[in-house]
Amino acid sequence: MAAIGNPMIRMPGSAKKGEVIEVRSLIMHPMDTGLAKDKAGKIIPAHYIQTVTVTFNDRPLLDIDWSTAVSANPYLAFKMRAEESGTLKMVWKDNKNGVWSTGAKLSVS
Repeated sequence: MAAIGNPMIRMPGSAKKGEVIEVRSLIMHPMDTGLAKDKAGKIIPAHYIQTVTVTFNDRPLLDIDWSTAVSANPYLAFKMRAEESGTLKMVWKDNKNGVWSTGAKLSVS
């Protein structure tokens, strides 16, 4: 199995006040449903991201609940309005108590 984790965020480092920017993120994760079998015919246990939390300057921006219906190595994109400079932080949690986080800075002029 490939390495799990390594969350990434892609977004502009700067924006004008009021500008709408796109935030794109990706995390390496198998997102196993618990319904598939391996080559030996054994069930592959469920292992998937359950929640994604996004904050900006420690204020809630998004709370997402995922399930087994999300594909491997999930990609998430959303837009936000740049009102102030600060740090965007994303935290991914899976059903086996795995937790990964990363952040990105935004400078607003």
